[in-house]
Amino acid sequence: MAEETRSPVARYIRRRRYSPWDTSFHVVNYTLIALISFICIFPFVNTFANAFSSSHAIQAGKVVLWPVDFQIDAMKSVFWDDNVIRSLFVTIFVTVVGTAINMVFTILMAYPLSRRDLVGRKYFLNYMIFTMMFGGGLIPSYLLIKNLGMLNTLWAIMIPGAISAFNVIIMKSFFQNMPDELREAAIIDGCGNMRYLLRIVLPLSGAVMATIGLFYAVGHWNSYMGAVIMIDDPDLYTLQVRLRNILLLSQLDTSLEVMQQEGKLQVIEESLKAATAVFATVPILIVYPFLQKYFVKGSFLGSVKG
Repeated sequence: MAEETRSPVARYIRRRRYSPWDTSFHVVNYTLIALISFICIFPFVNTFANAFSSSHAIQAGKVVLWPVDFQIDAMKSVFWDDNVIRSLFVTIFVTVVGTAINMVFTILMAYPLSRRDLVGRKYFLNYMIFTMMFGGGLIPSYLLIKNLGMLNTLWAIMIPGAISAFNVIIMKSFFQNMPDELREAAIIDGCGNMRYLLRIVLPLSGAVMATIGLFYAVGHWNSYMGAVIMIDDPDLYTLQVRLRNILLLSQLDTSLEVMQQEGKLQVIEESLKAATAVFATVPILIVYPFLQKYFVKGSFLGSVKG
């Protein structure tokens, strides 16, 4: 009976018969993990609480981990700002189209590099790895985009990063782990290279494709520097650039400023900033749980062999 009343951790330690030193190590280890996890989660929780707290509670410093005097005026301000909504659709377009471009080019590069019979495979792989070590720099990249006529267009933030060498290596390693007998059987059945890739390889690569797709999608959603440098048209601002303007420059839609002056919305700057940060973060967080199992599985399977 006493055994059943013990905590799961205590029963586990008793079962394994850890020495005092092992027990101390586990206590310190779990304490550090809990502390680091809290430090990582606290900023987002605090931001979320500020987004749904009243102006008086925020100014009084009462908001820490949960909303105080719950209200949604700050979120209303964000949703009623036409510029923020426009930036949201721009970011969704960049994320969806950009990720599709990334996946197509990554697959078309990773599959040939996974074939041991590719002539010059070693040199192509070394050239690709070279790009991970050295880059052209900001000014040459800007001049290249300008000369290609993509300046001040959404293509300027999607095309330059169409291929990531790191992601190509992960996908190449996954393709290499597939048994050669599978390809030999496909050749006997009359499959060419492209048909074998589309009909056999890709359907078996759902885990690694979901992993790489998540990497690319998060990168596009959070992209900031490229949009700031390459785009001047306010109608093409991404959500992250719009968030920056609100956080640093306090740029609000004129209609919202009028509503605040008339007393229809009781929102202070700190609450508005928090609401905008939540608005920009939550959509990508919603996608992650659906891809988590593929993310973990793909990360391990893609790194078994080089």
